[in-house]
Amino acid sequence: MDIHDEMHEHSLAEDLVAMLNLNSDRRQTLRWLLAGASTLPMMGCGGGSDSASGTTSTTSAATTTPPTTTTTTTTTTTTTTPTVGSCSVIPEETGGPYPADGTNSTSAGVVNVLNQSGVVRSDIRSSFGSASGTAAGVSLTIKLQFVNANNNCAALSGAAVYLWHCDRDGNYSLYSSGVTTQNYLRGVQETDSSGNITFTTIYPGCYSGRVPHVHFEVYPSLAKATTASSRIKTSQFTFPVATSNDVYATTGYSASVRNLAAISFATDNVFSDGYALQMATITGNATDGYVATLTVAVSA
Repeated sequence: MDIHDEMHEHSLAEDLVAMLNLNSDRRQTLRWLLAGASTLPMMGCGGGSDSASGTTSTTSAATTTPPTTTTTTTTTTTTTTPTVGSCSVIPEETGGPYPADGTNSTSAGVVNVLNQSGVVRSDIRSSFGSASGTAAGVSLTIKLQFVNANNNCAALSGAAVYLWHCDRDGNYSLYSSGVTTQNYLRGVQETDSSGNITFTTIYPGCYSGRVPHVHFEVYPSLAKATTASSRIKTSQFTFPVATSNDVYATTGYSASVRNLAAISFATDNVFSDGYALQMATITGNATDGYVATLTVAVSA
């Protein structure tokens, strides 16, 4: 047996008796023992002893340390690396055959309301300029907020948005028979400092082959919103079927009832590939009117 084994062959009780038999003052010894008792486990954890107690203490320390480290790391990650600036760009969609943005023409020639005085307006229910007439239907307020996906989804201020849709009979002003002299349900708005715009309009009807929807184009500014070549996004948004059914149960939308029953999002030629980013949130009712809200992310 080597000297290390001899030094540790006594039990703890024997060591305490020996210590109490020292010639020093017993009160001082007791004080020392009481003060030092709390440090005894630490001596076992920190030492390099080959005894069973030393091995057990070392193992316990190794087992306790990893959870503490893991907890600290997780907390730090959550605090210092938050998710910011995350938004998905709304899909690019067709402007359809009735844009009136200078890209096509009718029998009367090229149709472009963007360069006409009076098109910049919030209430689009009535025709403007030399045209007259007001679209009838259930009241709808459209509130859109535009954000810039290229700038951490910050508000897109100072952009211009041209919006248009059909009337309750499914007709588009300037194009459809009976409303070629009207230019209602078309208008341009400039986004404010928070990227917001508001249009006052009527709930669009449902014509054959399409679910109810609204078209819009985004331009860098009002100054550039005069020709379609300057647009940075063309898209559409839609509404919940339950809301459309409620609206179409009111007077004037009878044709929409039949057309909506014959179409679905799965068979719509625009929304059949998905519409999660294009579904407006609706509040209100058919009597008091509805409010449709949607946040639109574009790359500007």
